[in-house]
Amino acid sequence: MISRATITLAAVLALPASALAAGPDIPQLEELIVEAQQAHPALQEAWSRYRAALQRAPQAASLPDPMLTFTQAIRSVETRVGPQRNLLSVTQRFPWFGKLDLAAQGALLDAESMYQSFRALQLKIAADVKDAYYELAYVDRALEVNRQEQAVLDHFERLAQSRYSAGQGLQSSVIKVQAELARLDNRVLLLEQQRGVLIARLNNLRGRPGESAGVPSAPLPEPPTLDLDLEALSRLAEQHRPELEAGLTHIDRGQQRIQLARRDYWPDFTLGAGFVDVGDREDPMGRLLPPPDNGKNVFTVSVGINLPIWRNRYDAAVLEATESLLAARQNYRRMHNDIQLAVREEMVRLQTLTEQRRLFREVLVPQNEEALRSSEAAYRSGQAGVLDLLDSERTLLELRLMQARLDTDQWKALARLELAVGTPLP
Repeated sequence: MISRATITLAAVLALPASALAAGPDIPQLEELIVEAQQAHPALQEAWSRYRAALQRAPQAASLPDPMLTFTQAIRSVETRVGPQRNLLSVTQRFPWFGKLDLAAQGALLDAESMYQSFRALQLKIAADVKDAYYELAYVDRALEVNRQEQAVLDHFERLAQSRYSAGQGLQSSVIKVQAELARLDNRVLLLEQQRGVLIARLNNLRGRPGESAGVPSAPLPEPPTLDLDLEALSRLAEQHRPELEAGLTHIDRGQQRIQLARRDYWPDFTLGAGFVDVGDREDPMGRLLPPPDNGKNVFTVSVGINLPIWRNRYDAAVLEATESLLAARQNYRRMHNDIQLAVREEMVRLQTLTEQRRLFREVLVPQNEEALRSSEAAYRSGQAGVLDLLDSERTLLELRLMQARLDTDQWKALARLELAVGTPLP
């Protein structure tokens, strides 16, 4: 039972890095995750609580303090060999065999549970950093797409101006293109504001003021193609999710509580030693004929036990520990089912996003790029109006933004799936 907890003793010297810190091949992201895991206040708090909990084990394993008693006789007790003037005694209580070991094991199991909570928070912070970073990458990509679109609309405005100057177009066409440019300018402004919020979020995760700068960003690489298998992912989750490890620790703790409660049926021992200060006989007979051992001090030893006779109290303690164990087992079962459901949901979401992204990349965006070229050619030849051209431009813009969103969402889904299984996917 104790082996699960003693593993964590080797980790107490330094704050360990999360397994999810090893993300995709994006150095900026990995640096942000490591920095967040070293500086996030909640993570530092959880680590300190774990280290504090480890110190309860040596306390629980120690004997209670011995008792030193000094007794001064207000009126001396006369004995054959002289008056007893004061008494000095030392007593030490010894719990029943195994009680201290069980108490120490319980403290270590409590510390192990806190360590697993720390690991779960570590994984959550790594996932939060990834989510914010991927969203920042999407905003940067959306800004790039909108600026490219502004260049396209500038081209359309010059084309409309040229047709209007040549008497082949209407001034309203120029105004409509300019209105579309104003709409894009407003969208760029909103995206830049959103980018500032995301930078503040990343800085907060890194334990920095929200207005701090210095958040690196880079275009996201191509999302990896994964061969996902639900059974294999479920096994990974069972092996790596700290919540499940904490659940097993709670079960071990429940079993240990039952053993400790049953030991309370047995008495504790108390050993003592005493010293009695005896004075010389001062009465006339004592002075005249002092007895043997006149004024000789006395040394005593004592042995005692407590009497655990109030059985109702101990029965209730065993029943309480038993119910706690049943609750821990049901809690583990619930967590196991929830985690398996989360793994299934995130796997399906990732598979769906992968297929949607393929559809946009291979079909919808190329088709609408061709449609825009056709609309521009038709507008140049006077076979289509500016509204047809702008409709094609808007459709392609929205599709390109949706494609960028799908790229980001696929990375986010991968991060959530890794969080669900508790480790990077092979």
